[in-house]
Amino acid sequence: MANSRSGDSMTDRVVRVLDTFSTETTTQTNAEIARRAGLSLSTAHRIVADLIRVGLLERDEERRIRLGMRLWELALRGSSALRLRQAALPHMELVQERLREHTQLSVLEHEEALFLERLSHPDAGANITRIAGRLPVHASSSGLVLLAHADPAVRIKVLTGPLRALSPETVTDRVVLESLLRRIRRQGFVIAAGTIETVSTGVAVPIRDRGSVVAALSCILPRTTETATALTTLRAAAKGIEADLVEN
Repeated sequence: MANSRSGDSMTDRVVRVLDTFSTETTTQTNAEIARRAGLSLSTAHRIVADLIRVGLLERDEERRIRLGMRLWELALRGSSALRLRQAALPHMELVQERLREHTQLSVLEHEEALFLERLSHPDAGANITRIAGRLPVHASSSGLVLLAHADPAVRIKVLTGPLRALSPETVTDRVVLESLLRRIRRQGFVIAAGTIETVSTGVAVPIRDRGSVVAALSCILPRTTETATALTTLRAAAKGIEADLVEN
């Protein structure tokens, strides 16, 4: 791919354009994309036009730009995330039916917890997680499980910091966090009270595929709710998911 004057390849610039979209920013103008991607308006306009032409971006009824369905289609083809989600979803539905709270599936992606699926009950408590959304691994219950079982190089990178506080109870001390990660590996679960929102408690367990931890299954409970039932339910669901992954 040809480089720009700044040294960026065309691939770099395309990724920067796509990265301007988020769960909060779902539609944009050309000018907004250019500003957020750090590109000139003419460059952004040209890239956006090409991406619309091939279906990776599209325009809505108001002529604003959004991610195209073809991008979603391509992302799912042969994706390990799709296999994981398909195996997990029936078990997540059983968890959600029993607990009637938020049930979530996440994987480790670039030192963050990336959420592949979330099921919720209308009466469930607070939860900032969204499908395709991300949370810091050191703060979320899912992230803590994933970080505890991550490659040592990943753990060192995260522990080196900075460790941002999302609430007054987020663990931001490296020594304390290292001790917590060792305990998670030893116990096989985490109960993280108030680390994202002070009114909530996250409970998470690992999901293994042929011995390696590939995901975390979690639920978000109101702070005052007992956690034993949730932990038992999540563990049973994780075993079911692992069995289905072996079969598939």
